[in-house]
Amino acid sequence: INAEYGQVISIYKETHYYSVMGLYFATYIFLQTFAIPGSIFLSILSGFLFSFPVNLFLICSCSAIGATNCFLLFSLVGRKIVMKYFPERIQTWNAQVDKHRDSLLNYMIFLRITPFLPNWFINMTSPVIGVPVFPFVFGTFLGVAPPSLLAIQAGKTLHTLTSASDAVSPLQLVLLILLGFVSMIPVAFKHYFRQKLE
Repeated sequence: INAEYGQVISIYKETHYYSVMGLYFATYIFLQTFAIPGSIFLSILSGFLFSFPVNLFLICSCSAIGATNCFLLFSLVGRKIVMKYFPERIQTWNAQVDKHRDSLLNYMIFLRITPFLPNWFINMTSPVIGVPVFPFVFGTFLGVAPPSLLAIQAGKTLHTLTSASDAVSPLQLVLLILLGFVSMIPVAFKHYFRQKLE
């Protein structure tokens, strides 16, 4: 977005603030619900359009609501599709979910922070492998916050970006992975103390 377009968008946003926010909210949730790529661009755009606290709350809320919609949709109609295309992985992950059922919130936060699995894949497979709704929703809400901070920052400098990959540097990617591992520290402590007590 060059300076001229940015100024036009800013003026429009100021005069139609709630309409722009409502359209943003609905579009983000729609993309997340149907696993359509593009929410990263909306996250970056929000950094340009809204203040930081509004940005973070919007992105986390939209991600959690849209991902939950996708979760519910796939728990109703997508189970056969996922089982058809990923049967071996589903069996392996189902065993992991059963093994770590008491730490699923931490695992969900880890998966959302780190770039190891795409979010659409997590949304579609979680109901199939037996992840309960509570850790899924709250893990999504909390786990998308760190990557969203990067997108918001990129939105603040939107006029200088040339592609979506410019929004995240290798250093920022390493930091996200480290944050993901930090989210697993409570699981490691729980496992350690459980072994000590047994």
